[in-house]
Amino acid sequence: MDRPASDPANSARRFDSLEQEAFLNLWRTYDRLHLREEELFERHDLTPQQYNALRLLRGESSGKLATLALAARLVSRAPDITRLVDKLEERGLIERERPSDNRRMVLIGLTEKGRTLLTELDERVRECHVRQLGHLSQDQLQQLIGLLQSARRVHEEPGSHWMPAV
Repeated sequence: MDRPASDPANSARRFDSLEQEAFLNLWRTYDRLHLREEELFERHDLTPQQYNALRLLRGESSGKLATLALAARLVSRAPDITRLVDKLEERGLIERERPSDNRRMVLIGLTEKGRTLLTELDERVRECHVRQLGHLSQDQLQQLIGLLQSARRVHEEPGSHWMPAV
């Protein structure tokens, strides 16, 4: 007789450990939610990572951000931040500046065209997040955020802005 998928004995055969089951469920969830995001950004010839970079630049109070600081704040690691910045600059969405007192540093700022694109996307992105997670209650969302922060706390760099101060 087949066991139901929720039966722990069946689960033990499908996964090597509880940690593996949790990780693979996290990965599968990311994949399902990421599809919605990709559909939205593809219509604007953007990747989710490019959108994230633009959004971070818009939120920068000084108006400009050093390339490495931008790379550190992205949701997902960008092994080739220069290429990501090149593509955004080619489209006129950002501009680069080298300060005269430090020619090795590159500062990146949002152009008016980049700001306009983000404004056009704001409501669509909010709607996308509601389609992704709007079926969860506010309490469930807070619990999920807390669990995710706990899961990655030991893997974050010290001082990461992704972790709340404790």
